[in-house]
Amino acid sequence: MRALILNLAGQTERMAVQKAQMAALGLDWERLPAVTPETLSRKPDDSYWASWQRPMRDTEKAVLESHQNAWEKVIASDAPCLILEDDALLSASTPRLLRAVQPVDGIDHLTLETRGRKKLLGDQLGDLPVRRLYQDRTGAAAYVLWPNGARILLRNTARAAALADAAICGSHNLRSFQAVPALAIQIDHCAHYGITPPIQVKSTIDVQRKPFARDGFRLGQRFAFRARRIWAQIRMGLRQLRYRHKAGFSQVEPASDWPELKL
Repeated sequence: MRALILNLAGQTERMAVQKAQMAALGLDWERLPAVTPETLSRKPDDSYWASWQRPMRDTEKAVLESHQNAWEKVIASDAPCLILEDDALLSASTPRLLRAVQPVDGIDHLTLETRGRKKLLGDQLGDLPVRRLYQDRTGAAAYVLWPNGARILLRNTARAAALADAAICGSHNLRSFQAVPALAIQIDHCAHYGITPPIQVKSTIDVQRKPFARDGFRLGQRFAFRARRIWAQIRMGLRQLRYRHKAGFSQVEPASDWPELKL
């Protein structure tokens, strides 16, 4: 399975980690240049960007478009791909799971990561170390996407913008699964799990201040932001009720076999 690595041109240290990681795991990979606020295909003031639950930073818009480009690649390849942000670390068990799930029907999306938040999980899929994922709150750093899942995400985000992980987690029409144990974490969360980070990282999103609805948005737009936020919370509650008999909230712990990277 091919890995698609989203990487900003200036983030050479992060890319060095990914190259070392791909070599250690023996994975086929391709670097996808990440979109920047300056290279967005839609202008930052396009009305599309005001269709989420709050105003989005230009950096957040760029992250979504970077993932959309990766989704297009998955469709073009007509095969599942591993999509990675350049701060994702992978367990040594990752290649084995990728080989096992590649031919499996009935999966649109498989997240490999955990980030210290409970997830609504259902049954295990056969003998595979994956469980049905009914609700998540984060998860765009390391995931496998099948062509059908890519088409679903592109259709969903054509209608409305979102943070990349919110777009994935909020797409309830995806057949989503979770690797258990988790096979990926982000570098900034290493300390939480007692793992030594290969490098120190800073958020490339938080370089911009989070905009507020009062910053140049009309009253109607501010009301729309709030209404969408409330509806999203209601949808999550309804989903929990719908699957309460077949799923429960669980903390997904990471795997213990993290390869030593030669940088």
